[in-house]
Amino acid sequence: MNLVEGILGFQSEIRDIRRDIHAHPELRFEERRTADLIAARLDAWGIPCTRGLGGTGLVGTIAAGGSRRSIGLRADMDALPIQELNDFAHRSRHEGRMHACGHDGHVAMLLAAARFLATERRFDGIVHLIFQPAEEGGAGAQRMIDDGLFQRFPCDEIYAMHNWPGFQVGQFGVRNGPVMASSSEFEITITGKGAHAAMPHNGIDPVLVASHLMQSFQSIVSRNIKPVDAGVLSVTQIHAGDAYNVIPETAVMRGTVRTFTIEALDLIEARMRRIVEQVPAAFDASATMSFHRNYPPTVNHPRETELAAEVLRRMVGAQNVLDFEPTMGSEDFSFMLLERPGSYILCGNGDGTHRASGHGLGPCMLHNASYDFNDDLIPVGGSFWVNLVESRLAPVGTEALRAQPSVAHAG
Repeated sequence: MNLVEGILGFQSEIRDIRRDIHAHPELRFEERRTADLIAARLDAWGIPCTRGLGGTGLVGTIAAGGSRRSIGLRADMDALPIQELNDFAHRSRHEGRMHACGHDGHVAMLLAAARFLATERRFDGIVHLIFQPAEEGGAGAQRMIDDGLFQRFPCDEIYAMHNWPGFQVGQFGVRNGPVMASSSEFEITITGKGAHAAMPHNGIDPVLVASHLMQSFQSIVSRNIKPVDAGVLSVTQIHAGDAYNVIPETAVMRGTVRTFTIEALDLIEARMRRIVEQVPAAFDASATMSFHRNYPPTVNHPRETELAAEVLRRMVGAQNVLDFEPTMGSEDFSFMLLERPGSYILCGNGDGTHRASGHGLGPCMLHNASYDFNDDLIPVGGSFWVNLVESRLAPVGTEALRAQPSVAHAG
Protein backbone atom coordinates (compact mmCIF):
# COMPACT_ATOMS: atom_id res chain seq x y z
CA MET A 1 0.00 0.00 0.00
CA ASN A 2 1.48 3.33 -1.09
CA LEU A 3 0.82 6.09 1.43
CA VAL A 4 1.92 9.70 1.11
CA GLU A 5 5.04 10.11 3.24
CA GLY A 6 4.25 13.68 4.22
CA ILE A 7 0.86 12.74 5.66
CA LEU A 8 2.43 9.98 7.74
CA GLY A 9 4.69 12.65 9.21
CA PHE A 10 1.81 14.65 10.68
CA GLN A 11 -0.72 11.84 11.16
CA SER A 12 -0.73 12.23 14.95
CA GLU A 13 -1.61 15.93 14.67
CA ILE A 14 -4.57 15.18 12.42
CA ARG A 15 -5.59 12.33 14.73
CA ASP A 16 -5.74 14.76 17.64
CA ILE A 17 -7.95 17.09 15.59
CA ARG A 18 -10.25 14.17 14.76
CA ARG A 19 -10.57 13.15 18.39
CA ASP A 20 -11.23 16.73 19.43
CA ILE A 21 -14.10 16.89 16.91
CA HIS A 22 -15.37 13.52 18.18
CA ALA A 23 -15.38 14.83 21.75
CA HIS A 24 -17.41 17.90 20.71
CA PRO A 25 -20.08 16.60 18.31
CA GLU A 26 -22.53 19.05 16.75
CA LEU A 27 -25.84 18.21 15.12
CA ARG A 28 -26.94 19.34 11.67
CA PHE A 29 -26.65 23.07 10.99
CA GLU A 30 -25.06 23.54 14.44
CA GLU A 31 -21.48 22.76 13.37
CA ARG A 32 -20.08 26.13 14.41
CA ARG A 33 -17.24 24.92 16.63
CA THR A 34 -16.28 22.31 14.04
CA ALA A 35 -16.28 24.92 11.29
CA ASP A 36 -14.18 27.26 13.45
CA LEU A 37 -11.63 24.51 14.00
CA ILE A 38 -11.45 23.65 10.30
CA ALA A 39 -11.15 27.31 9.30
CA ALA A 40 -8.34 27.86 11.80
CA ARG A 41 -6.39 24.89 10.42
CA LEU A 42 -6.87 25.98 6.82
CA ASP A 43 -5.76 29.50 7.68
CA ALA A 44 -2.64 28.17 9.45
CA TRP A 45 -1.74 26.23 6.30
CA GLY A 46 -2.25 29.24 4.03
CA ILE A 47 -5.48 27.99 2.45
CA PRO A 48 -8.10 30.69 1.72
CA CYS A 49 -11.45 29.78 3.22
CA THR A 50 -15.00 30.95 2.54
CA ARG A 51 -17.61 30.37 5.22
CA GLY A 52 -21.38 30.48 5.51
CA LEU A 53 -22.43 28.26 2.61
CA GLY A 54 -25.47 26.24 3.61
CA GLY A 55 -25.37 27.83 7.03
CA THR A 56 -22.27 26.41 8.69
CA GLY A 57 -20.54 25.00 5.60
CA LEU A 58 -17.17 26.21 4.34
CA VAL A 59 -14.91 25.80 1.32
CA GLY A 60 -11.13 25.98 1.25
CA THR A 61 -9.37 26.55 -2.08
CA ILE A 62 -5.86 25.52 -3.12
CA ALA A 63 -4.56 26.62 -6.50
CA ALA A 64 -1.33 25.74 -8.27
CA GLY A 65 -0.03 26.53 -11.74
CA GLY A 66 -2.16 28.46 -14.19
CA SER A 67 -4.77 25.92 -15.22
CA ARG A 68 -8.47 26.57 -14.53
CA ARG A 69 -9.22 22.85 -14.30
CA SER A 70 -10.91 22.16 -10.98
CA ILE A 71 -11.89 19.34 -8.67
CA GLY A 72 -14.11 19.27 -5.58
CA LEU A 73 -13.53 17.02 -2.55
CA ARG A 74 -16.35 16.85 -0.02
CA ALA A 75 -16.40 15.86 3.66
CA ASP A 76 -19.48 16.02 5.91
CA MET A 77 -19.25 17.48 9.43
CA ASP A 78 -22.38 16.75 11.47
CA ALA A 79 -22.97 14.26 14.27
CA LEU A 80 -26.02 12.21 15.27
CA PRO A 81 -28.51 12.48 18.18
CA ILE A 82 -27.21 9.28 19.82
CA GLN A 83 -26.04 8.71 23.39
CA GLU A 84 -22.46 7.43 23.14
CA LEU A 85 -21.70 4.20 25.04
CA ASN A 86 -17.91 4.45 24.73
CA ASP A 87 -15.87 5.71 27.67
CA PHE A 88 -12.44 6.25 26.10
CA ALA A 89 -10.77 9.63 26.55
CA HIS A 90 -12.22 11.26 23.44
CA ARG A 91 -15.83 10.15 23.99
CA SER A 92 -18.54 12.75 23.43
CA ARG A 93 -18.72 15.40 26.13
CA HIS A 94 -22.30 16.21 25.18
CA GLU A 95 -25.12 13.97 26.30
CA GLY A 96 -27.29 12.67 23.47
CA ARG A 97 -24.85 13.58 20.71
CA MET A 98 -22.04 11.59 19.12
CA HIS A 99 -20.09 11.09 15.94
CA ALA A 100 -21.57 7.66 15.22
CA CYS A 101 -21.09 7.81 11.45
CA GLY A 102 -17.46 8.89 11.19
CA HIS A 103 -17.95 12.39 9.86
CA ASP A 104 -15.21 13.47 12.28
CA GLY A 105 -12.90 11.11 10.39
CA HIS A 106 -14.07 12.34 7.00
CA VAL A 107 -13.07 15.86 8.05
CA ALA A 108 -9.72 14.56 9.30
CA MET A 109 -8.88 12.73 6.06
CA LEU A 110 -9.66 15.82 4.00
CA LEU A 111 -7.65 18.04 6.34
CA ALA A 112 -4.68 15.66 6.02
CA ALA A 113 -4.85 15.98 2.25
CA ALA A 114 -5.33 19.74 2.46
CA ARG A 115 -2.17 20.25 4.48
CA PHE A 116 -0.06 18.17 2.10
CA LEU A 117 -1.53 19.69 -1.06
CA ALA A 118 -1.03 23.23 0.25
CA THR A 119 2.62 22.49 1.06
CA GLU A 120 3.66 20.58 -2.06
CA ARG A 121 1.25 21.86 -4.78
CA ARG A 122 2.30 19.11 -7.21
CA PHE A 123 -0.62 19.78 -9.51
CA ASP A 124 -1.86 22.31 -12.06
CA GLY A 125 -5.35 23.57 -11.32
CA ILE A 126 -7.74 24.31 -8.47
CA VAL A 127 -8.84 22.11 -5.59
CA HIS A 128 -11.98 23.01 -3.64
CA LEU A 129 -12.18 21.45 -0.17
CA ILE A 130 -15.90 21.30 0.65
CA PHE A 131 -16.81 20.85 4.31
CA GLN A 132 -20.54 20.26 4.34
CA PRO A 133 -23.07 20.57 7.17
CA ALA A 134 -26.20 18.56 7.84
CA GLU A 135 -25.75 15.36 5.87
CA GLU A 136 -27.81 13.49 8.46
CA GLY A 137 -31.28 14.38 7.28
CA GLY A 138 -30.74 18.08 6.73
CA ALA A 139 -29.86 18.08 3.01
CA GLY A 140 -26.87 20.30 3.71
CA ALA A 141 -25.47 19.53 0.25
CA GLN A 142 -28.53 21.07 -1.39
CA ARG A 143 -28.32 24.06 0.94
CA MET A 144 -24.73 24.68 -0.16
CA ILE A 145 -25.75 24.34 -3.81
CA ASP A 146 -28.61 26.79 -3.26
CA ASP A 147 -26.07 29.23 -1.80
CA GLY A 148 -24.13 29.13 -5.07
CA LEU A 149 -21.53 26.45 -4.29
CA PHE A 150 -20.76 25.52 -7.89
CA GLN A 151 -21.15 29.06 -9.23
CA ARG A 152 -18.71 30.47 -6.68
CA PHE A 153 -16.41 27.42 -6.66
CA PRO A 154 -16.60 25.77 -10.10
CA CYS A 155 -15.82 22.05 -10.06
CA ASP A 156 -15.28 20.04 -13.22
CA GLU A 157 -15.81 16.92 -11.13
CA ILE A 158 -16.73 16.14 -7.51
CA TYR A 159 -15.88 13.28 -5.14
CA ALA A 160 -16.82 12.13 -1.64
CA MET A 161 -15.62 9.29 0.55
CA HIS A 162 -17.32 7.46 3.44
CA ASN A 163 -15.73 5.06 5.90
CA TRP A 164 -17.19 1.55 5.74
CA PRO A 165 -17.06 -0.93 8.64
CA GLY A 166 -16.45 -4.48 7.45
CA PHE A 167 -14.01 -3.49 4.72
CA GLN A 168 -10.46 -3.77 6.02
CA VAL A 169 -8.19 -0.74 6.32
CA GLY A 170 -6.61 -0.31 2.91
CA GLN A 171 -9.64 -1.67 1.06
CA PHE A 172 -11.92 0.61 -0.95
CA GLY A 173 -15.35 0.12 -2.45
CA VAL A 174 -15.97 1.56 -5.92
CA ARG A 175 -19.08 1.07 -8.05
CA ASN A 176 -20.58 2.70 -11.10
CA GLY A 177 -24.25 3.65 -11.19
CA PRO A 178 -26.64 3.69 -8.20
CA VAL A 179 -24.85 3.10 -4.89
CA MET A 180 -27.37 4.48 -2.40
CA ALA A 181 -31.11 4.84 -2.55
CA SER A 182 -33.45 7.77 -2.56
CA SER A 183 -35.04 8.55 0.79
CA SER A 184 -38.68 9.63 1.06
CA GLU A 185 -41.14 9.66 3.92
CA PHE A 186 -44.92 9.68 4.00
CA GLU A 187 -47.72 10.35 6.45
CA ILE A 188 -51.32 9.27 5.92
CA THR A 189 -54.24 10.46 8.06
CA ILE A 190 -57.36 8.30 7.88
CA THR A 191 -60.64 9.78 9.08
CA GLY A 192 -63.50 7.49 10.01
CA LYS A 193 -66.24 7.70 12.62
CA GLY A 194 -65.71 6.96 16.29
CA ALA A 195 -67.95 4.49 18.09
CA HIS A 196 -68.16 2.13 21.03
CA ALA A 197 -66.03 -0.91 20.28
CA ALA A 198 -68.94 -3.17 21.27
CA MET A 199 -71.10 -1.54 18.57
CA PRO A 200 -68.79 -1.25 15.55
CA HIS A 201 -71.73 -0.98 13.16
CA ASN A 202 -72.27 2.55 14.44
CA GLY A 203 -68.80 3.67 13.38
CA ILE A 204 -66.29 3.64 10.54
CA ASP A 205 -63.11 1.99 11.76
CA PRO A 206 -59.93 3.81 10.60
CA VAL A 207 -57.74 1.03 12.04
CA LEU A 208 -59.37 -1.47 9.70
CA VAL A 209 -58.81 0.91 6.80
CA ALA A 210 -55.14 1.30 7.83
CA SER A 211 -54.68 -2.47 7.72
CA HIS A 212 -56.09 -2.64 4.19
CA LEU A 213 -53.87 0.25 3.08
CA MET A 214 -50.81 -1.47 4.47
CA GLN A 215 -51.60 -4.70 2.64
CA SER A 216 -52.34 -2.85 -0.58
CA PHE A 217 -49.04 -0.97 -0.40
CA GLN A 218 -47.12 -4.25 -0.36
CA SER A 219 -48.50 -5.05 -3.80
CA ILE A 220 -46.82 -1.98 -5.32
CA VAL A 221 -43.26 -3.31 -5.12
CA SER A 222 -44.27 -6.90 -5.83
CA ARG A 223 -46.68 -6.22 -8.69
CA ASN A 224 -46.03 -2.73 -10.12
CA ILE A 225 -42.26 -2.25 -9.95
CA LYS A 226 -40.24 -4.21 -12.50
CA PRO A 227 -38.56 -7.18 -10.79
CA VAL A 228 -35.11 -5.94 -11.89
CA ASP A 229 -35.70 -2.57 -10.17
CA ALA A 230 -35.17 -2.36 -6.42
CA GLY A 231 -37.70 -0.67 -4.19
CA VAL A 232 -38.64 -0.62 -0.51
CA LEU A 233 -41.94 0.61 0.91
CA SER A 234 -42.10 0.21 4.68
CA VAL A 235 -44.95 1.30 6.95
CA THR A 236 -43.12 1.89 10.21
CA GLN A 237 -45.83 3.51 12.37
CA ILE A 238 -49.58 3.16 12.88
CA HIS A 239 -51.07 5.34 15.61
CA ALA A 240 -54.73 5.25 16.60
CA GLY A 241 -56.96 5.29 19.64
CA ASP A 242 -56.57 5.77 23.37
CA ALA A 243 -58.92 3.21 24.91
CA TYR A 244 -59.57 -0.53 24.67
CA ASN A 245 -63.28 -0.11 24.10
CA VAL A 246 -63.40 2.85 21.69
CA ILE A 247 -63.15 2.78 17.92
CA PRO A 248 -61.13 5.95 17.23
CA GLU A 249 -62.06 8.75 14.87
CA THR A 250 -58.67 8.83 13.13
CA ALA A 251 -55.58 6.76 12.47
CA VAL A 252 -52.15 7.93 11.28
CA MET A 253 -49.68 5.87 9.25
CA ARG A 254 -46.06 6.80 8.59
CA GLY A 255 -43.19 5.16 6.77
CA THR A 256 -40.41 5.37 4.22
CA VAL A 257 -39.84 4.65 0.52
CA ARG A 258 -36.45 3.83 -0.99
CA THR A 259 -35.53 3.37 -4.66
CA PHE A 260 -32.48 3.49 -6.91
CA THR A 261 -34.22 5.42 -9.70
CA ILE A 262 -36.48 8.45 -9.87
CA GLU A 263 -38.75 6.53 -12.26
CA ALA A 264 -39.42 3.84 -9.66
CA LEU A 265 -39.99 6.52 -7.02
CA ASP A 266 -42.48 8.33 -9.24
CA LEU A 267 -44.39 5.10 -9.82
CA ILE A 268 -44.53 4.18 -6.12
CA GLU A 269 -45.75 7.62 -5.10
CA ALA A 270 -48.42 7.66 -7.82
CA ARG A 271 -49.69 4.19 -6.89
CA MET A 272 -49.76 5.08 -3.18
CA ARG A 273 -51.80 8.20 -3.88
CA ARG A 274 -54.31 6.23 -5.93
CA ILE A 275 -54.67 3.57 -3.23
CA VAL A 276 -55.07 6.20 -0.51
CA GLU A 277 -57.77 7.88 -2.58
CA GLN A 278 -59.76 4.75 -3.42
CA VAL A 279 -59.39 2.16 -0.63
CA PRO A 280 -60.69 4.30 2.26
CA ALA A 281 -63.64 5.37 0.11
CA ALA A 282 -64.69 1.73 -0.15
CA PHE A 283 -65.18 1.80 3.63
CA ASP A 284 -66.91 5.24 3.64
CA ALA A 285 -63.77 6.71 5.22
CA SER A 286 -61.47 9.39 3.83
CA ALA A 287 -57.71 9.83 3.87
CA THR A 288 -55.02 12.36 3.01
CA MET A 289 -51.36 11.67 2.30
CA SER A 290 -48.25 13.84 2.45
CA PHE A 291 -45.19 12.51 0.62
CA HIS A 292 -41.83 14.19 1.18
CA ARG A 293 -38.80 13.42 -0.97
CA ASN A 294 -35.70 13.87 1.17
CA TYR A 295 -32.71 12.68 -0.88
CA PRO A 296 -32.56 11.43 -4.49
CA PRO A 297 -30.61 8.26 -5.33
CA THR A 298 -26.83 8.53 -5.20
CA VAL A 299 -25.70 7.63 -8.73
CA ASN A 300 -22.00 7.50 -9.58
CA HIS A 301 -20.86 8.64 -13.02
CA PRO A 302 -19.00 5.98 -15.05
CA ARG A 303 -15.99 7.99 -16.23
CA GLU A 304 -15.18 9.56 -12.85
CA THR A 305 -15.74 6.27 -11.03
CA GLU A 306 -13.27 4.47 -13.27
CA LEU A 307 -10.75 7.31 -12.91
CA ALA A 308 -10.99 7.05 -9.11
CA ALA A 309 -10.71 3.25 -9.29
CA GLU A 310 -7.55 3.47 -11.37
CA VAL A 311 -5.94 5.81 -8.83
CA LEU A 312 -6.88 3.37 -6.07
CA ARG A 313 -5.56 0.34 -7.95
CA ARG A 314 -2.18 2.04 -8.22
CA MET A 315 -2.27 2.99 -4.55
CA VAL A 316 -3.53 -0.15 -2.78
CA GLY A 317 -3.50 -2.82 -5.49
CA ALA A 318 -6.35 -4.10 -7.62
CA GLN A 319 -7.18 -6.82 -5.07
CA ASN A 320 -8.13 -4.11 -2.56
CA VAL A 321 -10.43 -2.16 -4.88
CA LEU A 322 -13.73 -3.92 -4.37
CA ASP A 323 -17.14 -3.82 -5.94
CA PHE A 324 -19.86 -3.44 -3.30
CA GLU A 325 -23.55 -4.07 -3.03
CA PRO A 326 -25.65 -0.92 -3.25
CA THR A 327 -27.42 -0.05 -0.02
CA MET A 328 -30.92 1.23 0.63
CA GLY A 329 -29.41 3.81 2.94
CA SER A 330 -29.31 7.35 1.57
CA GLU A 331 -26.74 10.10 1.19
CA ASP A 332 -27.14 13.76 0.29
CA PHE A 333 -23.98 13.81 -1.82
CA SER A 334 -26.58 12.68 -4.36
CA PHE A 335 -27.53 16.35 -4.83
CA MET A 336 -23.96 17.23 -5.83
CA LEU A 337 -23.83 14.33 -8.28
CA LEU A 338 -26.94 15.73 -9.95
CA GLU A 339 -25.01 18.96 -10.57
CA ARG A 340 -21.54 17.70 -11.44
CA PRO A 341 -19.99 14.39 -12.59
CA GLY A 342 -18.25 12.50 -9.85
CA SER A 343 -18.19 9.46 -7.60
CA TYR A 344 -18.96 8.36 -4.04
CA ILE A 345 -16.33 5.95 -2.68
CA LEU A 346 -16.17 3.68 0.38
CA CYS A 347 -13.04 3.44 2.52
CA GLY A 348 -12.63 0.41 4.81
CA ASN A 349 -12.92 1.16 8.56
CA GLY A 350 -11.91 -2.34 9.69
CA ASP A 351 -13.73 -4.74 12.01
CA GLY A 352 -13.70 -2.62 15.17
CA THR A 353 -10.57 -4.08 16.76
CA HIS A 354 -8.94 -0.63 16.63
CA ARG A 355 -11.02 0.14 19.73
CA ALA A 356 -8.49 -1.34 22.12
CA SER A 357 -10.32 -0.32 25.29
CA GLY A 358 -13.06 1.88 26.60
CA HIS A 359 -15.60 1.05 23.92
CA GLY A 360 -19.20 0.01 24.42
CA LEU A 361 -20.53 -3.51 24.00
CA GLY A 362 -22.09 -2.95 20.57
CA PRO A 363 -20.38 -3.50 17.22
CA CYS A 364 -18.35 -0.81 15.50
CA MET A 365 -21.04 -0.19 12.89
CA LEU A 366 -22.36 3.08 11.51
CA HIS A 367 -25.08 4.76 13.59
CA ASN A 368 -24.22 2.52 16.55
CA ALA A 369 -23.58 3.93 20.03
CA SER A 370 -20.29 1.97 20.27
CA TYR A 371 -18.88 3.16 16.94
CA ASP A 372 -15.58 5.00 16.60
CA PHE A 373 -13.71 6.05 13.47
CA ASN A 374 -10.46 4.17 12.87
CA ASP A 375 -7.59 6.67 12.96
CA ASP A 376 -5.46 4.35 10.80
CA LEU A 377 -7.64 5.58 7.92
CA ILE A 378 -6.31 9.14 8.15
CA PRO A 379 -3.18 8.55 6.01
CA VAL A 380 -5.06 6.07 3.80
CA GLY A 381 -7.94 8.39 2.94
CA GLY A 382 -5.67 11.44 2.86
CA SER A 383 -3.30 9.68 0.46
CA PHE A 384 -6.18 8.82 -1.86
CA TRP A 385 -7.31 12.45 -1.98
CA VAL A 386 -3.75 13.58 -2.75
CA ASN A 387 -3.21 10.98 -5.46
CA LEU A 388 -6.61 11.70 -7.00
CA VAL A 389 -5.83 15.42 -7.21
CA GLU A 390 -2.34 14.87 -8.59
CA SER A 391 -3.70 12.47 -11.19
CA ARG A 392 -6.71 14.52 -12.29
CA LEU A 393 -4.83 17.84 -12.23
CA ALA A 394 -1.45 16.62 -13.44
CA PRO A 395 0.38 19.26 -15.50
CA VAL A 396 -0.31 18.74 -19.18
CA GLY A 397 2.23 16.39 -20.71
CA THR A 398 3.41 14.89 -17.43
CA GLU A 399 2.03 11.42 -18.02
CA ALA A 400 4.58 9.94 -15.62
CA LEU A 401 3.01 11.89 -12.78
CA ARG A 402 -0.44 10.74 -13.82
CA ALA A 403 0.71 7.11 -13.74
CA GLN A 404 2.49 7.13 -10.36
CA PRO A 405 1.32 7.71 -6.79
CA SER A 406 2.63 10.73 -4.94
CA VAL A 407 5.82 10.48 -2.84
CA ALA A 408 4.91 7.29 -1.11
CA HIS A 409 5.50 4.90 1.74
CA ALA A 410 5.04 1.16 1.37
CA GLY A 411 2.73 0.18 4.20
